[in-house]
Amino acid sequence: MPFDQKNCSSEEYARWEARFAPPDYAFGKEPNYFLKSCQKLLPRSGRVLAVADGEGRNGVWLAQQGLEVVSLDFSPTAQKKASALAAERRVEPTFVQADVHVWEYPERPFDVVVEIFAQFSSPSDRAVKWAGMRRALKPGGLLIMMVTRRSNWNMAPVVPSRSRNSIRLRCCKPRLATLVI
Repeated sequence: MPFDQKNCSSEEYARWEARFAPPDYAFGKEPNYFLKSCQKLLPRSGRVLAVADGEGRNGVWLAQQGLEVVSLDFSPTAQKKASALAAERRVEPTFVQADVHVWEYPERPFDVVVEIFAQFSSPSDRAVKWAGMRRALKPGGLLIMMVTRRSNWNMAPVVPSRSRNSIRLRCCKPRLATLVI
């Protein structure tokens, strides 16, 4: 589905365009530390969907791991910078400009779906987006998500490990949770 700015909040669009407008990368050029900690879980080859990938630091890094990446974001300013970063790192992810909350997620083509900083969506938007992400993930695929609350920004991350039909979350405390998708 092509990007249609009418499908997203003009305030939200303007906020992200302003955030990505300065020449520096808002979140830097290196991958998110949590995503990088999941490197051992990644397949050696396969397709990856990087949801709300912004300036591409995560999608580009995933492409550097030898994966075929679709980097999805609604900000043309961010995607221009992502494209420049990909050229700098000599990888070729596919960039799709679309609102992650209304994009028509395809049926199960991805081995891995990644979303870092999911808290930027409203609760109702997250439900729609996550249903799409689930639809896009192949059975047995890997879902990597980083969701935080402001009160948790100083806590250690949760590190996932894979099992056949579930994702096990290893928390910084000695407790385990399993999310079946």
